[in-house]
Amino acid sequence: MQWGDKAYYSLNYYLRKKFGCKVFKISLDAGFSCPNRDGRISKEGCIFCSKRGSGDFAGNRKVSITEQFENIKQMMSKKWKNGKYIAYFQAYTNTYAPVRVLREKYEEAVNQEGVVALAIATRPDCLGYDVLNLLQEFNRKVYTWVELGLQTSDDHTAGIINRGYKLETFEKAVASLRKIGIDVVVHIIMGLPGENKINMMNTVKYISHQDIQGVKIHLLHLMKHTPLVKLYDVGQLKFMTKDEYIDMVCWTLCNIPSGMVIHRLTGDSPRNLLIGPKWSLKKWEILNEIDRRMKDRKIYQGIYFQNKILP
Repeated sequence: MQWGDKAYYSLNYYLRKKFGCKVFKISLDAGFSCPNRDGRISKEGCIFCSKRGSGDFAGNRKVSITEQFENIKQMMSKKWKNGKYIAYFQAYTNTYAPVRVLREKYEEAVNQEGVVALAIATRPDCLGYDVLNLLQEFNRKVYTWVELGLQTSDDHTAGIINRGYKLETFEKAVASLRKIGIDVVVHIIMGLPGENKINMMNTVKYISHQDIQGVKIHLLHLMKHTPLVKLYDVGQLKFMTKDEYIDMVCWTLCNIPSGMVIHRLTGDSPRNLLIGPKWSLKKWEILNEIDRRMKDRKIYQGIYFQNKILP
């Protein structure tokens, strides 16, 4: 296999090749908001998004970037002594502030000892000309990528989940980022309300033909205190089974380009907030089963994409 002991191009493999050592993400909360929460677009937010803006495992926004970084770094260094770090702005929309503020936050992060990369999670509709210039500036200093929450290629589903932008906006954002040499990582979610296997496959086929360098594959988690609970309470949300999800991930890996880096195969939710599916808490079981099925079926990332076979 091309990627060590995996049948797919894992982020761990990619980073080790690029930097020559183990590289960790330090998830940060810069105290930003989101236009889908503050009223510019909506006040509800995406219906699956937690009160921490999908930054439930990020640092404490009440303290500085430096303090967040050091606190998390100390925990990680107990296991890995000689690793390097990615400053990952995860919570909320991390380009949704004046450029002066963004520069100050990013600068503080990349100046931490051991930082070799900068990752920015944001929305496609929050990448104005001045923000793009800033990202280009930082990409000259340190390897920088931008993460965009597409979730689905279906604009009807996007309306149901209150994503707040059309597919056209996503495509323009990707084109703008690639024009200035910024790598793009896209988030997709399996099991969204109203979607079936065909919808999920269509999203995979869509991202496979975009200029995207990495992907994060998520299972839809139902968390307490999110708008999604309302759909669940009236029977309009059905959880994927563990078997269905693992098979969908394997299919996805087979049908995306072999050069697309796999940043995630399943997500995390805090145990105390997760309503379901409860099987998702056993993350390593899921990852190990994906590995086993790929091996048993003698399949690997890109096997069907490169042959133009879409079973």
